Amino acid sequence: MKRKSLILFCLSAIALSLAACSKDSDTPLYEHDTIEYDANRKILVAYFSWGGNTQHLAQTISDATGADLFRIETVNPYPTDYNECTEVAREELDNGVRPELNDTVENLDDYDVVFVGCPVWWHTAPMAIWSFLENSEHDFSDKIIVPFCTYASTYREETLAKIVELTPNSLHLQGFGTTGRNTNGVENWLRTIQVIR
Repeated sequence: MKRKSLILFCLSAIALSLAACSKDSDTPLYEHDTIEYDANRKILVAYFSWGGNTQHLAQTISDATGADLFRIETVNPYPTDYNECTEVAREELDNGVRPELNDTVENLDDYDVVFVGCPVWWHTAPMAIWSFLENSEHDFSDKIIVPFCTYASTYREETLAKIVELTPNSLHLQGFGTTGRNTNGVENWLRTIQVIR
C-alpha cells in the first residue's frame, strides 16, 4: 500500500512539473527572437544610467546601429554616494514612487525600434524606467522594444522582464545584459536579432 501511494505521489509531481513547463513555454518573455532586417528602420536607444556602465553600453549599441540616444534623467538627481543612492532607490521601489523626469522624447512616433536600458537596482529596473515607460506622452504601442541592462552579479532576467512588462502593447525582441562595462557580445546579439547585418 505504501509503495502504491509513493508511485501515485511521484506521478502527481511529474504531472505538475510538466504542467508548469508547458505554461512557461506558452508565455515566452519575447514574442520574437528576431525581426527581418530593414535598413530603413529608425532606432532610438533610451537609457537610464547612474554609474556610467549603462551609458557605455547604450553608446556601444548606438554606435553599432546608428541609433539616436536619449538619456533618461530625473528632476531630482540620485545621490552620488553608492549607499545613499541604494537607500533612495529602495524607498522608491517599496513605495511605488515614479520620480519626475527632466524630459520626454518629443518625436517618439518617428522611431520603429526603441532599445530601453538601465542598471539592475534592487532586483529590477529602477523606478526612473517605470516613469519613462508609463509616461502618458510616450506611446510605445506597436513599437519594437529591445531591453538591455547592466548588473553586478544577478537579476538580469528579472530586469529585462520588467521592461517587457511595462510595455505590454509592444513587440519585444530578445534582450541583452552584461556586467560592468563589458560590451563583448553586443554586435553578435544585434546581428542575431537582425537589427544590424
